[in-house]
Amino acid sequence: MHKDIATPIRTQEILKKYGFSFKKSLGQNFLIDPNILRNIVGHADLTKDSAAIEVGPGIGALTEHLARAAGKVVAFEIDQRLLPVLEDTLSPYDNVEIIHSDILEADVKALFKEKLSDFQDVMVVANLPYYVTTPILLKLLMDRLPIRGMVVMMQKEVADRITASPGTKAYGSLSIAIQYYMKAEVAMVVPKAVFMPQPNVDSAVIKLTRHETPPVHVIDEDFLFKVSRGSFVQRRKTIINNLQSSLPNGKEKKELIIQSLEKVNIDPTRRGETLSIVEFGQLADELYPHFH
Repeated sequence: MHKDIATPIRTQEILKKYGFSFKKSLGQNFLIDPNILRNIVGHADLTKDSAAIEVGPGIGALTEHLARAAGKVVAFEIDQRLLPVLEDTLSPYDNVEIIHSDILEADVKALFKEKLSDFQDVMVVANLPYYVTTPILLKLLMDRLPIRGMVVMMQKEVADRITASPGTKAYGSLSIAIQYYMKAEVAMVVPKAVFMPQPNVDSAVIKLTRHETPPVHVIDEDFLFKVSRGSFVQRRKTIINNLQSSLPNGKEKKELIIQSLEKVNIDPTRRGETLSIVEFGQLADELYPHFH
């Protein structure tokens, strides 16, 4: 068994050896607690028949635990300075491939076919860079990758939004976009002290598991997200006011919007945050012919 990368002493040694300094712009916060890493990987339920996709491996702390649990790990690292570090720290493992790329720019679908076609079971497991957590999650979902789910660390506030229920303050279009594809739950809350440098926000790990079938069947998924986003433009406004201002020519089509709301039994004076995904789906399908 190799010495874990994720201890304060070993992390310091590695950073010193490579003269590495943290880049604030890349949101680099490295995990320095092996127990937390074991826990994260445990939530992903990996076997040697599984593959893992990681985003932002840093110096390889989580990557190493994934390599021990999974058959293959493909990790995307944007920071060129970390490539030689990873080559060194992960040298004991022959089942890891590091891709020097910004995940937001990468053709993940093509890479999936190329690198992971042998695996039926694939999970995304990552300590995500906090400043781009939401775009990364949405990209991975909208790319419709054949993954079982994700176990990802993020800012606790974003985790609360993703896992929120209707009628709560945290519930919004992000909750809907993610819960449409995945069942979302907070797996664990993580203290600041297990990171180097310590972030100034609390963190949480969420577990997302793909639905066998979506909670609602819609004519057009993109239109569903458009309607849900439009319903939260101004949280304090009623759904009819928000949809009038967010849908194309909404003001002229006010009557049509009201009729559509009434057809699916949604009171036009409700606020977006009170609608369930199923209600948004029914509403989107009712509105679709009038706005397409």
